Amino acid sequence: MASDKRKPSRYTEIERKFAVDEDAVSPSFDGLSAVSRAESAPVAQLDAVYFDTPGHDLAARKITLRRRTGGTDAGWHLKLPAGPDARTEVRLPLTGAREGVPDELRDIVLAIVRDRPLAPVARIETERTVVLLRGPDGSELAEFCDDRVTGTSGEAVSNWREWELELAPGVGDNELLDRLANRLFDAGARPAGHGSKLAKVLEAGRDVDADPVMPQPVDAVHRAIATHVDELITWDRAVRADAYDSVHQMRVTIRKIRSLLQGAGPLGEHEWVLEELKLLAGMLGTARDAEVLAQRYERALSGLAPELVRGPVRERLVAGSQHRYQSGLRRSVTAMRSQRYFRLLDELDVIVAAESGPAEESAPVTVEGAYRRVRKAARRARAAEANGSDDTEHLLHRIRKSAKRLRYTAAALGKSRVADRAKQIQTLLGDHQDSFVSRAHLLAQADAAHAAGEDTFTYGLLHQREAETAEYARLQLGEALDALARAVRKGR
Repeated sequence: MASDKRKPSRYTEIERKFAVDEDAVSPSFDGLSAVSRAESAPVAQLDAVYFDTPGHDLAARKITLRRRTGGTDAGWHLKLPAGPDARTEVRLPLTGAREGVPDELRDIVLAIVRDRPLAPVARIETERTVVLLRGPDGSELAEFCDDRVTGTSGEAVSNWREWELELAPGVGDNELLDRLANRLFDAGARPAGHGSKLAKVLEAGRDVDADPVMPQPVDAVHRAIATHVDELITWDRAVRADAYDSVHQMRVTIRKIRSLLQGAGPLGEHEWVLEELKLLAGMLGTARDAEVLAQRYERALSGLAPELVRGPVRERLVAGSQHRYQSGLRRSVTAMRSQRYFRLLDELDVIVAAESGPAEESAPVTVEGAYRRVRKAARRARAAEANGSDDTEHLLHRIRKSAKRLRYTAAALGKSRVADRAKQIQTLLGDHQDSFVSRAHLLAQADAAHAAGEDTFTYGLLHQREAETAEYARLQLGEALDALARAVRKGR
């Protein structure tokens, strides 16, 4: 693979495609109040080579990766779904060294392609006529493209004509897009039957008999597992881009998968996946815990009067936690480029595919079964507290883990009230756990500050507030457990 130090540029592309007959007359945009004039651009000759794995893993997820020459945006383009009519486009320029797929783009979709080769799967040549639509102030509103296309995949060659409407960058007006689309419909256009030119080309070159429809998972829990595995791939991409809250969301998704797998019965030869998921969540947890502390201390310090913030507290607590977050993120991403990680993803694919077949004789996953774990953990915690045991913190964490598994099971089975009540317990004990971790960190930082001759008053103040947070969570727990029990009894 070729490499380049330039950072990829990102755009949000909002467009619609339309099928049209070869002899169709281009639409008119006259009379639209939003459009002051239409400017024709010179005809462009575009030549794009599309890359994918041998199993077309990118295309299966509606992702396209191409190397295009011609036109005003020649270069490498990676397009990712971003909602209805929208895609995120990541671009890199062409250079003499860029014959193979750039590392920077491959890394974005690494959780999908893993260690499989990326090679050309299709070539699409387009003769493009562009009409630029401008608003009353002269600003660019949208582009209308009239494309005459030749697509080649293997020995299959397709020719067709299609129209595209694309809003200009920063113009997120779906109502405008609807009005413009109506002009195309008036000229005889129809909604395209494909999401991209590549999809149409691959469909034309596909052996239908060799592409059976994959069966769906047989029950609600396994359908939820399949959904969360898809979400894991999406959050993987966000973590690599260091998107906001992505580490947290990827970790939560891993825990959902693990909890549902644990509750689904014996995994047999797949049992090792549970430990791998635990290790991966733990690795992400290093970055996540630091992220939580940075946000927690920033809020706490901002809420204090200036005279109560003494010494370089913000540097030690906020900046120090932010540094640990970046260090933890780098280690996580390094692990997410490893063969070990790829094999975990491969095995999750195998598990999802296996659960799509005939159901085996096994005990069904139930809310009641998952709730029994919560009730048992709560009884042990109450007994330990009554006896003054030092194990209370550990047992409260057991309640949280059991409530989390119950929440994910209930959500998969459509028991929303139970899931909400379990989430309340998870949140309370999550706050309690965060407070426990924070207090330990505050003591360590106070010792370091004292050794450096700094004022430690603020550390003590924050420690006391954290203790109050933990106590509040413990006081609310009994009522939350009672509410959960009522929801389970009502079965909803």
